[in-house]
Amino acid sequence: MARPRAKHVTVRAIAAEAGVSIATVSRVINGHATVSPQTQELVRRAMDRLKPAPPAARPGAVYVRCPYVLTDYFGVIVTSIADTLALHGRDLVLGAGESAQSAHVLTSLPHNPAIAGAVLILPPEPDQELQDLRAAGFPFVVVDPRTELPGEIASVSAANAAGARSVTAHLTALGHRRIGVIGGPGNWLAGKARLLGHTSAMAEAGSLTTSDLLRSAEPTTENGYRAARELLSLADRPTALIGFNDKVAVGILRAAHELGLRVPQDLSVAGFDDSDLSRSTQPRLTTVRQPLEEMGRIAVSLLTRHLDGHTVDTLHIELATQLVVRESTGPVPTR
Repeated sequence: MARPRAKHVTVRAIAAEAGVSIATVSRVINGHATVSPQTQELVRRAMDRLKPAPPAARPGAVYVRCPYVLTDYFGVIVTSIADTLALHGRDLVLGAGESAQSAHVLTSLPHNPAIAGAVLILPPEPDQELQDLRAAGFPFVVVDPRTELPGEIASVSAANAAGARSVTAHLTALGHRRIGVIGGPGNWLAGKARLLGHTSAMAEAGSLTTSDLLRSAEPTTENGYRAARELLSLADRPTALIGFNDKVAVGILRAAHELGLRVPQDLSVAGFDDSDLSRSTQPRLTTVRQPLEEMGRIAVSLLTRHLDGHTVDTLHIELATQLVVRESTGPVPTR
């Protein structure tokens, strides 16, 4: 009968298994040439026999929760997660839209024997509920966290600050200084990071970010339109507007059209995400590409390591963004 393997193998145990001294085992491990080839082989075989067994994978499906309509942004992430889970041989249970908005979803997960772990996309719950889920020993990964998470909760997001800095720097290089920002809700982590990146790029160009050019709201086309109408009605209106996402930027384009402003001759417009929308407008949108598919793949990779019992050292991962310059941005207009 094979003996059960210990979690940790000591030099003393290897020496006893091989029938040699502790000093001999130490010399083999450290590569000393004074040990005969036969003894080295004896010690290596003992080490192989005592090698800890790989941790057993936690059985069950993965619950993917996206309590939003699966539009281009969320749909791309969910599809990537589904494809990657299939490669790992894991079944997926999807909770999307209104069905995933129940207040009891998270608390019930640790008690469901059919669910091994979860990927939570932009979870609306407060940090405490996520910490409680972690304290219950339930493995999960957050994609695009809404708020800053504690260190022990694994998450994947885009480098929002760097992305925002790149698009603002692009506009300042074109001569723009009156740059308006229509951001997401003020308490969103992504919104805070992007405002930081915008402020940094403005400061590098020798300009301050003024509150009269900042608006925040749920990132929808309609809210982008309303905020743009406000900003473009200012006596000293902005020469460029940046939307929280491409949907907001589409709302900006509509407002500019209604006010008789040409894009980019009178007003430069930029978005964020590089969704299908950005290539469907006239003119096409300058935007910041988020690696949405890679975010999904990395989230599954982190979760799989948890489910397989491995230690995960890097818990917070930010993936690089890329500025995509198209026809909606141009030199600052002369007034």
